[in-house]
Amino acid sequence: MPTVCITGGAGFIGSHLADAFVAAGRRVVVIDDLSSGQRENLPDQVELHVLDIRAPEAAALVRELGPSVLVHHAAQMNLRRSVEEPLFDAEVNILGTLNLLEAARQGEVRQILFASTGGAIYGDQESYPAAEDHPLRPLSPYGVAKLAVERYLFAYHRTYGLDVTCLRYANVYGERQSPHGEAGVVAIFLGKLLAGEVSTIHGDGLQTRDYVHVSDVVEANLAAIGRSGFHAYNVGTGVENSVVDVYETLRGCVGSELSAQHGPAKPGEQRRSVIDPRLSRLDLGLGEPMSLSEGLGRTARWFRERATRSK
Repeated sequence: MPTVCITGGAGFIGSHLADAFVAAGRRVVVIDDLSSGQRENLPDQVELHVLDIRAPEAAALVRELGPSVLVHHAAQMNLRRSVEEPLFDAEVNILGTLNLLEAARQGEVRQILFASTGGAIYGDQESYPAAEDHPLRPLSPYGVAKLAVERYLFAYHRTYGLDVTCLRYANVYGERQSPHGEAGVVAIFLGKLLAGEVSTIHGDGLQTRDYVHVSDVVEANLAAIGRSGFHAYNVGTGVENSVVDVYETLRGCVGSELSAQHGPAKPGEQRRSVIDPRLSRLDLGLGEPMSLSEGLGRTARWFRERATRSK
């Protein structure tokens, strides 16, 4: 049975991938330090190793396993923390990745799927939506680290023959996303709405993002399995939606009359961010992404059911 190793596999996106790979008949091994992931996110068939990707033990596990595919999602993903603590961000996102890459080439891993970023890697966009050939000018250490890893992966592809696909995610939302910490606005808004608390929208709320449901991210990963060569693909919808529109849609989904309050804008926040997914649809044979209204409705139902169970 082919083995897939997922780093960060107990987290929001990683656990959905674990479900999908188990359903596809793969042996799934997860590396996660559980700093944000949760054991209960994982199906019983998954083998979980609680390890930091910077640890020698994590490298030894990858080397010994020699999985056919390494799906790399573990990361320091707080953009603001990357600005405040760039050394820590680089330790996890660059050095932690290199720790695994060395083990991957020594353990004869055939393919790496890398969770990159479709927002932070482009920086302030010149064109909308941004295609993969858009200039890469990240403005945060987080975005710089993601770009650096893409460059390292290209070098490992050319030098050691590793097959690599970098998937540049838009703003991913969906079931299991945490409403705490550096979470996406969908999870934060739902957490507040279901608790009867007032949400805060930073600035005027007209800043736009490309919101992609986690099921479309899973589909892209599954479609990339076995793809030879080096590739970078946007995984998004190509559609911009404002924060205000997202809040109002979610408010309707849960039947709330709570209005959001507006707070100060976040310094340096991008006004618009949207990526062009046409290349991934063409090369990977992906279907049309889930509409935002359907995805938000599905996500709201999951959050509401979870809130009901916890009472």
